[in-house]
Amino acid sequence: MMGAPLTPDERARRVGEAMFADDHASRETMGMTLVSCSPGRAVMRMEVRELHLNGHRICHGGFIFTLADSTFAFACNSYNRAAVAAGGSIEFLRPGELGDVLTCEGAEQVLSGRHGIYDMRVTNQRGETVALLRGKSAQIQGTVFHEEPSP
Repeated sequence: MMGAPLTPDERARRVGEAMFADDHASRETMGMTLVSCSPGRAVMRMEVRELHLNGHRICHGGFIFTLADSTFAFACNSYNRAAVAAGGSIEFLRPGELGDVLTCEGAEQVLSGRHGIYDMRVTNQRGETVALLRGKSAQIQGTVFHEEPSP
């Protein structure tokens, strides 16, 4: 007997749980947490630690990009159709300082066929915008988790 089909919110939540469980880079290396994953959207957070600092004693831009890129990944996979980044560009607007808690909120702007455009906003604990990333996704074969087709 098959259960009821998942709602879009349930599907996105399950995608988030499954991906985050296997995302050693975001979880263990970067110290990120997944706050939420909903259809076309995601929120992630990380504290800037000593290991994230560059030679200017500010958060290395690559780590800020990684926070935004990881959030992008959860948002564009939230429909349980495997997707990868096809491109992205970032604007750094202010530094991340040691101890800052950076939050990235990502939202789908357009999903057309296999391609999507997503905007990520990274803010600090004071609500100041640290960086903006626009990413382009491409759907590939597969899913994040096995899901029985709807009848």
